[in-house]
Amino acid sequence: MSTGMPASSGSLEHANVVLGAPEIGRALTRIAHEILERNKGGDDVVLLGIPTRGLPLARRLAQRLADVEPGLDPAALAGSLDVTMYRDDLAHQPTRTIGATDIPGGGLDGRVVVLVDDVLYSGRTIRAALDAISDLGRPRAVQLAALVDRGHRELPIRADYVGKNLPTSTTERVRVLLEETDGRDAVVIDGGTR
Repeated sequence: MSTGMPASSGSLEHANVVLGAPEIGRALTRIAHEILERNKGGDDVVLLGIPTRGLPLARRLAQRLADVEPGLDPAALAGSLDVTMYRDDLAHQPTRTIGATDIPGGGLDGRVVVLVDDVLYSGRTIRAALDAISDLGRPRAVQLAALVDRGHRELPIRADYVGKNLPTSTTERVRVLLEETDGRDAVVIDGGTR
């Protein structure tokens, strides 16, 4: 998760729910349509989810692309990109588990890669993802889809597709909960002063 804090589906009694399941569904449908429109279809598109929650989001987007454009195979559209070894905070958190990278459809060369993450925050996770991609191939273009953009960028990185722009303070915590990982769909903010 891009907030720098682990997400949990713990108590939501003091959290402000900013997106529920219907809003998340609509945001993903809109992003899927924008991806198809911008890239003139989905033939050359590969969606790479950044674990943990970027991967189920990429799979959901792949299904929506296939729903809009018959002939696309969702399984051939979505993969995962582990960025663990490319992170710039390994010296501070050296016990990270290395995940799997799965590139669907035979490589990245000449394709449009859409990185998919749950929360865009400092931009450091995406910088690590760009480094990882450069070791895997030479895509025609790299785009970024984020369910939530909470601001506070530390690097010059901007999402191409955003489900919800969510201005936050640095003391607030944004948690994305997904059915696949947490048993429910929601985006919540807790902590901080409003």
